Amino acid sequence: MDADFIHDLFADFGRVEVKRMFGGQGIYAGGVIFAIVSGDVIYLKTDETTRPAFEREHATALTFTKKSGQRMVTSYWRLPERLYDAPDELAQWARQALAVARTNKAREKPAKKSAKKPGKKLGKKLGKRKAGRKARL
Repeated sequence: MDADFIHDLFADFGRVEVKRMFGGQGIYAGGVIFAIVSGDVIYLKTDETTRPAFEREHATALTFTKKSGQRMVTSYWRLPERLYDAPDELAQWARQALAVARTNKAREKPAKKSAKKPGKKLGKKLGKRKAGRKARL
């Protein structure tokens, strides 16, 4: 799918970036991927709260088969055909997909690490300094 077409399609939503990935394209807003293009079909990120709207539209999930033969179902669901001609509504669906993607990204962030303990080398150096001070006294 042509990047210019995607930019025009999402114009009412706002600025998007299109990047090549896995034989398809990723659609990003603010550095967060919220849609995927595979085989000239756009799929939006979903979760348990947004998926029912896709089901009502008889949309399907993006699936693929791993080298092992295992079939994988993703959380990206096909953009309903009617939205290609409804820019205002497509923008609403895209905003929801972006919100889901941001929520998932926030959950994936690792917890902040506590203050680092000195490594072995630093600990040994500190130990030598303390020992040296004692010897001088």
